[in-house]
Amino acid sequence: MNTLKDKSSSLFQELLELMQRLRSKDGCPWDKEQNHASLKPHLVEETYEVIDAIDSGDPNKIKEELADLFFHIVFHCQIAKEKGEFDIGSVMALCLDKMTRRHPHVFGEATAATPEEVIHQWEEIKKTEKGNEERKFIVDGLPKHLPALQKAQKLQKKVAKVGFDWPSIHGVIDKVEEELSEVKEAISENNPEHIEEEVGDLLFSIVNLSRFLKLDTENVLHKTIYKFVERFKKMEMALASMGKDIEKCTLEEMDATWNKVKKEAAQP
Repeated sequence: MNTLKDKSSSLFQELLELMQRLRSKDGCPWDKEQNHASLKPHLVEETYEVIDAIDSGDPNKIKEELADLFFHIVFHCQIAKEKGEFDIGSVMALCLDKMTRRHPHVFGEATAATPEEVIHQWEEIKKTEKGNEERKFIVDGLPKHLPALQKAQKLQKKVAKVGFDWPSIHGVIDKVEEELSEVKEAISENNPEHIEEEVGDLLFSIVNLSRFLKLDTENVLHKTIYKFVERFKKMEMALASMGKDIEKCTLEEMDATWNKVKKEAAQP
């Protein structure tokens, strides 16, 4: 165990030294000119690549993408260290302190027998922590850059915790149908602003339906997108095998081929 710990410590120190070298006078021109803001899009990209790797189920891909993501944490810490703000040691110390404090059922005298009790306790502890004083309302604290579907689901979970929720799924389904009717009405009025508002309400109600069914809306939509991509590729290949150029096909020809591909995909 000590050998493994020593090896990890040595590798960690090597990584910190590598990052420092990249940012040094004789380091990498690209790395030297980066700052927290310029790295934001790359951090988001690396995070989604980790998610893609997890979805693939390939441990080697997960390991590779986690390495890229971990490097970004080291990168940001080096930038902050150079500015005299903080370093990676203080980040790790904060992580240890925060995770210990938020798990009193493990490291203290509190009890939490179910995941739901853990989440409730976690949220209550967060309210008392420094930096969260501005969260005066239940709906405060939503990450600004969180994708809209995830933000909607997180918001709905927040308000559901205080009882602002449908008593059964029937009410949720009725709400989806109501919002769809209002979209149709807005379209008939030909009012762009009203259409946008009602489509937004419909999307929000569908997210609520997914939450009620214990589905992750973002993940559900991703799966549908990938399914569509695969079917469209098969449709293109099917048309090509018939000597047809998809760009010259009629909608009727594409629909017929699409339905054939869909039917074949449904067969066991």
